Amino acid sequence: MAVGEANVDFYNVSGVRLAAISAGIISEALDVVLFEFVEGSSTAGIFTQSLFAAAPVILGKEHLERSTPRYFLVNSGNANAATGDLGMADALDCCKATSQLTGTRPEQILPFSTGVIGERLPVEKITAVIAELTENLEEGNWLQAATGIMTTDTRPKIASRRFEVAGASVTITGIAKGAGMIQPNMATMLSYIATDAKCDPTLLKELLMGAAEKSFNRITVDSDTSTNDSCMLTATGASGVDLGVDATRAIFLVELTSLMIELAQGVIRDAEGATKFVAVTVEAGPSNDVCLEIAYAIANSPLMKTAIFASDANWGRIVMAIGKAKVDIDIKKLDIYIGDVCLMSGGGKAPDYTEASGAKVMEDEEITITVRLNAGDCQQTVWTSDLSHEYVRINAEYRT
Repeated sequence: MAVGEANVDFYNVSGVRLAAISAGIISEALDVVLFEFVEGSSTAGIFTQSLFAAAPVILGKEHLERSTPRYFLVNSGNANAATGDLGMADALDCCKATSQLTGTRPEQILPFSTGVIGERLPVEKITAVIAELTENLEEGNWLQAATGIMTTDTRPKIASRRFEVAGASVTITGIAKGAGMIQPNMATMLSYIATDAKCDPTLLKELLMGAAEKSFNRITVDSDTSTNDSCMLTATGASGVDLGVDATRAIFLVELTSLMIELAQGVIRDAEGATKFVAVTVEAGPSNDVCLEIAYAIANSPLMKTAIFASDANWGRIVMAIGKAKVDIDIKKLDIYIGDVCLMSGGGKAPDYTEASGAKVMEDEEITITVRLNAGDCQQTVWTSDLSHEYVRINAEYRT
């Protein structure tokens, strides 16, 4: 179950090769992915802020600080989180096995995992397929990689951009996974983006953080942050286009942000049990923080999300959600809309609102809720989904 059509078109990124294979972690599905980056590439990453950050997150951050990554090794089906020292050893064993087969150092391998929390990583299953992964590395395997990192996702998420800068062509391609346990507070559950532009790691991190703040940090399914969230951006430099040039960097950031918004929205469109894609916009606010506080209060409300699932224009639930936000606003100034239907005007029910008009717009697969604070010029949007019977079923049966 997902909302809207999924894009599967992409451009290859020169200097990046990928492979995906089934190691038997998730039945016969693709569940282990290997990325290879040409020597001289630079990489930046942002990671979960969970207190229970998974072993691969901790080890990956250490490796990223110590070296320039040449390979990413990703497994689905097992998060290797809340596994203590044994989990760290398991993640390192996978890096060592990959380094031995690729002629690199273990710290040049970044490990990533997603899946069930609290269980030991099936190291032998993963290391048994690394040789075959290296033999099948190809530039065109982005879609297979996008499939191989899925867990409760129903479809792969991939986005790509190719554009001209100063007479040269630049490519960005990225994939993401995530359908539940989504309010990232940094990235999404897993996302890998690569470009053939040239960029030093410090600037690359700045660009990644700026784009994530407008994309992955604006989505929520259930207000829960994963233990394994990781978002990576790698620049191979193969195009020769240098992002150190101001004009080039500005164009690149626009394209990168657009791509990451597409991936982030793809996560919401494929949220667990989703039947609706919802944009919550809070505008005319006194600050971005106030707008975001209110937007998330609405987007994370189970009562609001179940009303959306039922196509019930119960504007009282929007009012309730706004009321719990920790903000200082004048509620007598508020206007609230669903689509182009005004529900509330000046802090009270809109005079011309009818239940029929509200119900009609709530039947759409894609819904926009707009709250106008009439207290400034700031605006923020958060994307979310409805809360359906299927969401409960998926999570109730997650380990069965």
